[in-house]
Amino acid sequence: MSSDTPTLNLTNHFLIAMPGLNDDWFGKSVVFMCEHTPKGALGLVINKPSDITLGDLFNKLELPLRRDDLATMPVLRGGPLQLERGFVLHSAMGQATTVGRDDTPPAVAQALRDALDMSESNPLAPADDEPSDDAPHSQPAAPLAYASTVRVGDHLEMTTSRDVLEAVSSGAGPSQVLVTLGYASWGEGQLESEMGENSWLTVQADPALLFNTPIDQRYDKAMALLGLQPWMLAPGSGHA
Repeated sequence: MSSDTPTLNLTNHFLIAMPGLNDDWFGKSVVFMCEHTPKGALGLVINKPSDITLGDLFNKLELPLRRDDLATMPVLRGGPLQLERGFVLHSAMGQATTVGRDDTPPAVAQALRDALDMSESNPLAPADDEPSDDAPHSQPAAPLAYASTVRVGDHLEMTTSRDVLEAVSSGAGPSQVLVTLGYASWGEGQLESEMGENSWLTVQADPALLFNTPIDQRYDKAMALLGLQPWMLAPGSGHA
């Protein structure tokens, strides 16, 4: 392959499962891609609710929740890996570490995994946790709104430290918040292979779908971003 061949980069895109993808985790899923490089990819499933709400989570953390709009919002099942850990995707608050295109998703994953521990004894990591030494550092340290934050695109950030939820608890913090347990990842070439097998569709991520669309409508709405409906692609459907 020529070194001039463009590299596929699906960071800040949605992966939309094809209707024929039969998988307990990924069937009819929409995945928000936090990072994609030639060495692999990391994303969060955004349309599979868990059985706990943000209100439940804040109670577990012994934090008040002064945001009535968030209390009944489900915590999402973000993927099959590290199910005891959580990730907060939110509207951008300011400067954040920009992930360099040469940084590997495992480094990103380490930065994200180390911060939010959703275990019984320690639901979230302390706010003063330092990012892992393996975390991306393609730019000099810059002031961050929270202790461990990665910029995803121009308008979104991923925070993995307790302080973001403390800010939300006080009635401050980001105006738009999505919390998942677990994440999904692909090794080198794995996602590209699945794309070649027609397992996924892709489209630029739309924040309105992330934060303003009911969870049970996100799959159909993501398809609609491409001008499609799931029945058009269902196995065995007719062709004109």
